[in-house]
Amino acid sequence: MSAAPEHPILVPILGDQLTRDLASIRGRTKDDTVILMMEVWDEATYVKHHKQKIALIFSAMRHFAAELRDAGWTVDYVKLTDEDNAGSFTGEVARAVERHDPRAIHVVEAGEWRVQQAIEEWPDKFDCEVEILPDDRFIASIAEFRDWAEDRDHLTMEHFYREMRRKTGLLMRDDGKPEGGDWNYDSENRKPPGEKMDAPPRPLFEPDGITQECIDLVGEQFGDHFGSLDNFGWPVTRDEAEKAADAFFAERIEKFGPYQDAMVCGEDDLYHSMLSTSINLGLLDPLELCRRAEQAYRDGKAPINSVEGFIRQIIGWREYVRGFYWHQMPHLQIANALNAQRGLPEFYWTAETEMACLADCIRSTRDNAHAHHIQRLMVLGNFALLAGINPREVQDWYLVVYADAYEWVELPNVAAMILYADGGKLATKPYAASGNYINKMSDYCKGCTYSPSKKTGEGACPFNPLYWHFMDRHRERLEKNHRVGRVYSTWDRMDDDRKQEYLDSAEAFLETLSPADSSWARSA
Repeated sequence: MSAAPEHPILVPILGDQLTRDLASIRGRTKDDTVILMMEVWDEATYVKHHKQKIALIFSAMRHFAAELRDAGWTVDYVKLTDEDNAGSFTGEVARAVERHDPRAIHVVEAGEWRVQQAIEEWPDKFDCEVEILPDDRFIASIAEFRDWAEDRDHLTMEHFYREMRRKTGLLMRDDGKPEGGDWNYDSENRKPPGEKMDAPPRPLFEPDGITQECIDLVGEQFGDHFGSLDNFGWPVTRDEAEKAADAFFAERIEKFGPYQDAMVCGEDDLYHSMLSTSINLGLLDPLELCRRAEQAYRDGKAPINSVEGFIRQIIGWREYVRGFYWHQMPHLQIANALNAQRGLPEFYWTAETEMACLADCIRSTRDNAHAHHIQRLMVLGNFALLAGINPREVQDWYLVVYADAYEWVELPNVAAMILYADGGKLATKPYAASGNYINKMSDYCKGCTYSPSKKTGEGACPFNPLYWHFMDRHRERLEKNHRVGRVYSTWDRMDDDRKQEYLDSAEAFLETLSPADSSWARSA
């Protein structure tokens, strides 16, 4: 560390704020600022994160610190294994205050509730000014979302998305109408997988010395955490992230839209961008990516359904879940509107299940710290919903296993979208589906022990009886939902013996589930 200025502004930068244009350093002078970056035990272990996730964040942080130093900034970097590591953000800031005697601390608000609660205590803990700045890397501020959500019974993402389209001008015509005449092209983006997908592989980045040091550190310090380090190839710098973005826009965006819901056994990436880790770390600017996608459409290099779908995931869904998270915290953490109490099955950690779809999605999750959004929602999440798995255990699992998972984006997706645990504030209906959906949108069923065409009894796809078991036990809540109610007309047309076959088959299957040891997700 170079000589620090006297009584500087101390600027803590968190591990998901790796952006040169961050509000806390924008406009600051290099000779009057000390940047503090911290690897802390609390963040690595509050849940037992996937090994690749920890290695990714630490490597990206170390590379970013080196980039800042090369640009002339004074960086005080605390490594996890430093002898006096305090173990927490607040503890490390306290030590930095002793080292540098700053006249002020400038920090950008945290992305996660528990970290923000700690930051908001800093003005009472430290004898200097503490300024907490809004994170303006998002298009909508937390206050803006709250204003939009106020007095709304249903916080429908589509309505919010249209506001973001108007605000950014993305895919908008001069007359204020959406490009192509429609706001949403999702109906064109549901093609099942074809026989020859020919999706080009995403770029993988060979670990350099810094990354290899982080991989070794994780192997030594977090050996009991979930996941493999063998396939690590994530971008860890802005340059690498931009190369990954270049590859997506050059090779995969054209077919991203039509096949974004498709699932193919052993094909883990297909046409997905694989950029979420870089966006959530701060290595890529999400609005800049949306502008590139829009330009691809205007240049005739990608169809509007692919481009609109990509843009909607970022300025629609990503922005929306962030606002929803802050609007619903802290009670979203404990929401359980469906009173789901079953323990998370062991196979979510081991991938040892005869259900081919679940086994493949968990394998990809274990090996790559990644599964795409339909695998997360309609296979892994759908099963947890139908089986009545306790939301806190499912939330822990999703937060642990994915490299792009931070609570602000994970919790709304799992608690509200996947599990309907918020009672319908976010989703207009539970995303429950039988084996037919998975059979239509994937090739998983071809090699599965279970048959999607068999509805009950031995050899039946478990999703089939579980679907009706779920609908039956939640009839009082769901029957009046206009998007679900007609399902009960089908159920009521069945004779009593047929209904009982479904319920008995579901119960028999549920009795075979072995609950996981909680130590997979959290240390004792």
